[in-house]
Formats: sequence, structure tokens, C-alpha cells
Amino acid sequence: MNLKFSKLVAALVALAAIAVTGGPGAARAEQSRPAQPSKVTPTPTPPVAPAPAPPGPVAAPSIVKPRAEYSLPVGQTYVYAGMWRVFNSGTATLSMEKTQDQAGAQVRVTGTADATGTTALLYKVHNHYESFFDPATFCSHRASRRIQEGFRRVDTSIAFDYARGKAVLDQKNLKKKESKHEEHSIPSCVTDVLSGIYYVASLPLEAGKVYSFPLNDGGDTITVNVHVEAREQVKTPAGTFPAIRVQPEAASGLLKDKGKVWIWYSDDAARIPVQARAHMYWGTLTFTLLRVDRK
Repeated sequence: MNLKFSKLVAALVALAAIAVTGGPGAARAEQSRPAQPSKVTPTPTPPVAPAPAPPGPVAAPSIVKPRAEYSLPVGQTYVYAGMWRVFNSGTATLSMEKTQDQAGAQVRVTGTADATGTTALLYKVHNHYESFFDPATFCSHRASRRIQEGFRRVDTSIAFDYARGKAVLDQKNLKKKESKHEEHSIPSCVTDVLSGIYYVASLPLEAGKVYSFPLNDGGDTITVNVHVEAREQVKTPAGTFPAIRVQPEAASGLLKDKGKVWIWYSDDAARIPVQARAHMYWGTLTFTLLRVDRK
């Protein structure tokens, strides 16, 4: 069973997709005792609703301005713990800082994921992600990822060239000594898998509504539809939060027909992603907030 972390990351804006560190070792870990069982009981997995009928033609989605009361969490790092069934499977972080280059002021988001405990003994994972985007428009400038999963080593960079309307991907497989260069058309503004998490947080997230926006991970641009499902309490090691449960999905991409992902955002102006869950054919991975570090 090949549960590649990067396949989830490349698919949607789900925090679970960025934090999944189980890898193939997660399946084998079922035969071992947990290194340290979690003391937090996650929110039950929401029922998976039947697939809706295909919608008729609609206008292409676009990036909209964030809520007036929303502020980007610059200087903050979210730290998460992951659990697969009863096994502690990994840790993940998301951090944000301001930076500047020839393009002007921008925001850098960094994501990391590491396998821990029994999973790390069976399958080592150390992944690093970066995203740079315009804080005023949420348009991504560039993104990169460095994947270390077992013996796999892949470095990927993506540049969003809006003047030419292209996403330019350069990828190196260090183990196989292979390189790839691709260009794909993009609209006038896209998010990526990291900036998309914060973009969703900036939306009104009214119950029962669906929000759509374009996302690009170096290939074809996909439309992500975020379904706002319910409000509920979520208990995490960082505290108990009133939260808004959303379910992102896409009509194409690597997660299509392979499972469901949910994210719980705190029901306040900050909209911290306090929990995420990936419910796949091989099992369910849950990531809960351990703490928020502030500079």
C-alpha cells in the first residue's frame, strides 16, 4: 500500500493533506504497539454524504478579497500532532512571516511534516514546503517542496508567471536522477496548497454555503469547492474551540474519488485551523492543534 504524503499535499487545500506523515509505514504500524497513545479524543468523523449530481456550466471561480476583520497570522506557528487509528503518526507545523523581494511585499508560509514514533521507525518522513503570495490579493508568486519519504527524494519548485499566464514547474528526483520541466496555463490569480489554507480562513464561511476558488500545484489548475457543513465544539491539546467544519473537494486532482478531507476552523476572527481529518480507503488520519507559537 503506497500512501505517499506528497500525493495528499498536492491535491487540495486541506490541512490534513499537508500534515499527513503516515506514509507506507502507517499500514505496517498496525501490527505494532503504539509508541504513545494520544490523550485527546478527536471529533467523530462526519458522515460522507452521497455525491451530488453534476452541476451545469458555471463561471470560472476567482480569488475574492478577505473579510475586513481577518488578519493574516504573521509571526505565528501552528503545531499539530497526527494520529492514525490509535497510533501517533507524526507532527506538522504551519508558520507565516512577512518578506520582500523584487516583486514587493509578500508573505512566506512554511509547512513541515515529520513521521514520529512507530511510524518513523518503519518509514522515515521529513517534508518541507514553502509558499510566497501577495497578502493583498492572495495570488501565489511561487511555491516549493522538498520531499524525503523513505528512500524517495524529490525537490520541486513552481513559479507563477502571470504575465505569460503560466505555472512553471521544475522537478528533480534525486534518487532516480531524473528531471522534469512543465508549463501549464493559469488564470490571472491562483492559490497554492499552502496559501489556500489561509485563503479559506479569510472567507465568510457561512453555514450551508459553498465557496470556490482556483488552486495550482504545478499542473493543471483545479477548482476547489469548500462546503461549509456545520458548527461544533472541537477538543484539542491546545484547548476546546467553537469551530466551523468545512469539507474541501475538487472535480479533478489526486484526491478525486480517493477519500474525503475535513478542516475545522476556529469560529472567531482568527479562524485558526484547529483540526483536520483525511478519511481515505486505507483509514483515517486526524491532526489536532497542539499549540500556537508566537514571535
